[in-house]
Amino acid sequence: METATLNLPEQGQLVQVRSRQWVVNEIRPSSLPAVALKPKLSGPQNLITLSSVEDDGLGEELQVVWEIEPGARVIEKVALPDPTTFDAPAKLDAFLDAVRWGAASTTDLKNIQSPFRSGIEIEDYQLDPVVRAIQMPRVNLLIADDVGLGKTIEAGMVALELIIRHRARKILIVVPSALQIQWRDQMRDKFGLDFRIVDSNLMRELRRRRGIHVNPWSHFPRLITSIDFLKRERPLRLFRETLPSQGEPIYPRKYDLLICDEAHNCAHQVEANMLPIL
Repeated sequence: METATLNLPEQGQLVQVRSRQWVVNEIRPSSLPAVALKPKLSGPQNLITLSSVEDDGLGEELQVVWEIEPGARVIEKVALPDPTTFDAPAKLDAFLDAVRWGAASTTDLKNIQSPFRSGIEIEDYQLDPVVRAIQMPRVNLLIADDVGLGKTIEAGMVALELIIRHRARKILIVVPSALQIQWRDQMRDKFGLDFRIVDSNLMRELRRRRGIHVNPWSHFPRLITSIDFLKRERPLRLFRETLPSQGEPIYPRKYDLLICDEAHNCAHQVEANMLPIL
């Protein structure tokens, strides 16, 4: 449950501004008297710097004057309700099982969770890539099964397993243009992973909503794009802006995982973990 308060937020608190949720990064009180700022305002004003915590606003920042921002509120957690009765044993068993499955250790190589969190029927041979991936300090796989044997499924399981183990968050999938929607739908329907397709339509939409200098490669944690689109001058330039420049450290990596479909068509590699899918 969440309640709202009109008090000034503290650094690190979660707030809701303009119908979106943000974390407070910085609070700067005004040096001017309240009368000079706004005659009807009884107290001082504060400039609040916010960072978005939503998937579609990754890396976005916002500055607002808290006291005059319409609808701004601090989100506060309230205490859990007092227990009044006992759950049935079957419900408790289900809860304990969920806790065990949700507490996988990144060092436990025998506990693979992605097949059990996917809406698919798995063949034994499709488990081999994910078993190999979790044993690698830096995932580097080439999946070259025959047509129709489920290379997309294998790649999705590897990506989901790395996300569960907190080894990957920012993922980029590069595919032929005709397969973008297919990859997006399969990642969503079979693995519950929401990917954004980076193309001309998304760039136009973001420019209208967030300004002409917006970079679509830095706004979402999971992206799909086509090989042809990425080779264009402007998308490639914006993409390179998200990578470390010469002399900058490459860790932490800007992209945790790169999946290439039809990898024989990709001549260049990006500074990221490579998972080519032929």
